[in-house]
Amino acid sequence: MLTDGLHTIYLDSRPVRNPQTKVPLSIPPSKPHLATAIALEWDLLTSAQQALRAHLIPLTSIASRAHDLAMQDAATASSNQASESTAVHQSRTIRDDIIMTLIPYLDTDTILCWAPPTPKEADPTTTVVPSLRDLQARVAEPILSYLTTNIWPGVQLNPSLDEGSIFPTQQPRQTKDIIRGWMTGLNAWELVGLERAVLAGKSLCVGARLLCEWGESFADVRKALGSGSHHGIQRFGIEDAAQACSLEVMWQTGRWGEVEDTHDVDKEDLRSQFGSAVLVASGTTQA
Repeated sequence: MLTDGLHTIYLDSRPVRNPQTKVPLSIPPSKPHLATAIALEWDLLTSAQQALRAHLIPLTSIASRAHDLAMQDAATASSNQASESTAVHQSRTIRDDIIMTLIPYLDTDTILCWAPPTPKEADPTTTVVPSLRDLQARVAEPILSYLTTNIWPGVQLNPSLDEGSIFPTQQPRQTKDIIRGWMTGLNAWELVGLERAVLAGKSLCVGARLLCEWGESFADVRKALGSGSHHGIQRFGIEDAAQACSLEVMWQTGRWGEVEDTHDVDKEDLRSQFGSAVLVASGTTQA
């Protein structure tokens, strides 16, 4: 239901509230799909006690975090306008915490950690073709190319592991500064969506690529690039992101098989997490 121009979800006559602030959870008017999905999420609960379990209301949880961040951003902007001295003494914000959490993922990014190359002396009769490293490079290249061409022009992203090393290679300081600045400019809903995607897939690059494909703020970028199945750039969806982040697991289970109730559960959970990130970042302003 639209209330004062915002979507509000009602349980009978009571609005769903933000678990942290206890105020009614408001969803931007351009996100009717998210509001509908949250309503369905509550419809599936069978008792009031289930509402206390965050894993049963993941969309409510992520929307509440974005709602908190949006309110804090608005308060910070008002504070900065009202008093410069107040801004100087501000404590660390939710936005600061998210960015500080996500930046280190660049040094251990899933699609930048490649398997060692196959030794030249390896027995060709036991060597798997294509190798895991070949598959990783094949999947990573279009993602990295898209980001360094269209989103972070000129940014240098290096493989995290040198040949024979077990310690990750630090990304250049300039790369981190540029990406930190890019995240600072994201709106609350897109930054929280990015956070969910990165924490799920352990990849800032995959999270950023997914956000650029579905985030409302990037509609003009997609339109300019002609992103779509009938254009030069293919859509990047939940399945693409999940496969990119779990390529090594897929390669290993393809050879040795899955562990029941482990690999299959992780597979579905990863797609669920990416799906919630897409819902919270996307909206009706799409190209």
